[in-house]
Amino acid sequence: MKLNELKNCPGTLAEGFSTYSPVCLRRMFNGKRVSHLLQYDTPYHDEEVAREFMDNRKRISISGVQEKLSMLLEKNILRLTLEGEQGTYILKPIPRDVRNPGQVPGNEHLTMQIARQVFNINTAENALIFFKDGTQAYITRRFDVKENGSRRGKEDFASLAGKSSDNAGTNFKYDFSYEEVGALIRRYVPAWRIEIEKFFAMVLFNYLFSNGDAHLKNFALLESDSGDYLLSPAYDLINTRIHVDDTDFALDKGLFIDDYISDEFQKTGYTTFLDFVEFGKRIGVNESRIQKISAPFLEDQPRVDKLIHNSFLNEKSKRDYLLHYRTRLNRLISG
Repeated sequence: MKLNELKNCPGTLAEGFSTYSPVCLRRMFNGKRVSHLLQYDTPYHDEEVAREFMDNRKRISISGVQEKLSMLLEKNILRLTLEGEQGTYILKPIPRDVRNPGQVPGNEHLTMQIARQVFNINTAENALIFFKDGTQAYITRRFDVKENGSRRGKEDFASLAGKSSDNAGTNFKYDFSYEEVGALIRRYVPAWRIEIEKFFAMVLFNYLFSNGDAHLKNFALLESDSGDYLLSPAYDLINTRIHVDDTDFALDKGLFIDDYISDEFQKTGYTTFLDFVEFGKRIGVNESRIQKISAPFLEDQPRVDKLIHNSFLNEKSKRDYLLHYRTRLNRLISG
């Protein structure tokens, strides 16, 4: 894209900004005046930069197939970390081997912003950032690194479930159900009654916005300041239907540990709100709370349309994103 044509904040998507808005700068960079432009050429077009990026990838220990790079903020300049340095940001350039790869950064950024701004879901701080040639990348602030550089304890749900590629094969992070994840929350989180409601909202959000990548490693517990463990901020939220032909749920077993099928599912062939009511009950959410938590997800939210319009997706992807949202919304409210 032409960087001199920016009209919306690449962080909050607020209108009328040709760079990061003050709100974005405060949340992402502690108020420092950080540019929306990286100091790097895109690694796909510069061999020296590509080599620097490859060296950085060897040091970052984050799972997943998408390229992820470790960065830190030096004064007000973002740069790749060197050996022995603790990164505080993760950069995700455009991936390969998916449909519409150039839309992935904008898709993830938009989905994360909708989660926070419309549905009040606690998310990792995030924004779009651009290489010198205008190529997009997604950047997120690490929530497991404290201001003093020390690390918070963090356990993803693959670890909590005792699953790894060594003992469960290559499909280890998908071979589970969301009901079983709920059981792990009740087991490992003392304040589980509060956190289970957050988890319920997250599963509902992922369904509504076609996130077929919500596997065990994309949920985690995070050590709090008081030393107990709570659900981490949401991360890696994306409408996967724009890029792959996937199933409604990332986990192979879906919502339930058993073969439960609701009457509505038998009639329609797809998941409706009644399935989520049953799911909520099973994981320990009070039925009156299920109704209250779900209410915003069962209404057409004009703010979703606005954020899609303001996003950095191309026009076709904007239309597809909105179509997927309305299709899932109609499914939910039909039951």
